[in-house]
Amino acid sequence: MIDLYTDSSPNGFKVTIALEELAQPYRLHHVRIDEGEHRQPAFLAPNPHGRIPVIIDQEAGITLFESAAILLYLAEKTGRLLPKEPVARWEAIKWLMFHASSMGPILGQRVYFEMFAARKIPTAIDRYRQLTEDAFLTLDGRLANNPWLAGEDYSIADIATFGWTHIALICGFSFSHHRNLARWHEQIAERPAVQRGVTIPAPANGP
Repeated sequence: MIDLYTDSSPNGFKVTIALEELAQPYRLHHVRIDEGEHRQPAFLAPNPHGRIPVIIDQEAGITLFESAAILLYLAEKTGRLLPKEPVARWEAIKWLMFHASSMGPILGQRVYFEMFAARKIPTAIDRYRQLTEDAFLTLDGRLANNPWLAGEDYSIADIATFGWTHIALICGFSFSHHRNLARWHEQIAERPAVQRGVTIPAPANGP
């Protein structure tokens, strides 16, 4: 059994989507970031950095944080969501790393500076808008001739990237002018496991 510690967030959605896609049994532990639970000793024990998500695979005795590492682990554990053919496999891993370096951090900073910063800093807002646009353009180019980021196979690279494009739309950051990226996003959003994953756990202000 896998214990999942997470909150309603783009990084958390990557893991809930993957677990739902894989139909892996798991126990959900809702870590309420708005209440500071991620800074409590009970949570800092498995992740001293105090960030969600965290999984503990009780049978294997493995504890993991960092969403990309968790996705790789789940794919290896189940033999799914990561192509076996070497070229496609490394394409998936490459785009998973692109998400970790050029999607999550950049969109996270854009959300902060545009929506939550007490003082609006135009240069910071402009910088992260441009970097976001650069990332969207790169993804759109990859998806121009490939249905999925790894090529022909839906993979953890798609799940990881979707976690942030999902939040981008919620925040009003449009990528509709990137036709291939928009098509890809819509395809993923229609998957039942994805629709379940983005509701787990329910947001603090949800029903």
